[in-house]
Amino acid sequence: MIDYRPPMGVIELLYQDCDILVVNKPAGLLSVPGRIYKDCLVSRLQADYPDVRCVHRLDMETSGLMVLALHKPAQAHLNKQFEQRKVDKCYRARVLGHPSKESGEINVPLICDWPNRPKQKVDFDVGKAALTHWHVYQREVVTTLLDLKPVTGRSHQLRVHLWHMGLPIVADSLYQTEGKSPDETVVIEKLMGEKSRSSLHLHSTFLAFKHPVSGERMTFQSTAPF
Repeated sequence: MIDYRPPMGVIELLYQDCDILVVNKPAGLLSVPGRIYKDCLVSRLQADYPDVRCVHRLDMETSGLMVLALHKPAQAHLNKQFEQRKVDKCYRARVLGHPSKESGEINVPLICDWPNRPKQKVDFDVGKAALTHWHVYQREVVTTLLDLKPVTGRSHQLRVHLWHMGLPIVADSLYQTEGKSPDETVVIEKLMGEKSRSSLHLHSTFLAFKHPVSGERMTFQSTAPF
């Protein structure tokens, strides 16, 4: 059972019209109701927008941009855009370690690690195709800020891909490597000790899609809180 202590407070609303909402989901809040916990982004928004409908999800630990529909036709239109990979997404992550190159891709298949769910794992035999493009934004002393563009949308894709690459995301409770150096341990403890940075260092920073009614291209940006 997860330790669910979601942040309280008003959800940051970035855009609203008669068809869609765009919000900044805080880290630690479920996107949709779970089997046990019903408090989530959608349930909180329903207090003001009773017809709000989920289009895509962010992991509970991940923060950042989400678009939601306010009626069924808008939901169907946006769902189709996500399914056809016509939505542009970008994330920023702080990882432990330094990649040897400035950019690249991670193309390894993923599947649910059923005995250890909700964890996912790499499986070259029966896993589903998963592709992530990455680029170095900034190198730090023992960590690196990466910009990530997932082509597919598998569960925990960015987290597992970076862990598989040997670059686990800072403050990831599920995917970490063993044997941190003393310098790495000091940096991680400092970051975890800062209240504003104690959550998973993964944030949805960019989202672009076609408006489900007007067809206008909509673009949104959000600064990572770390």
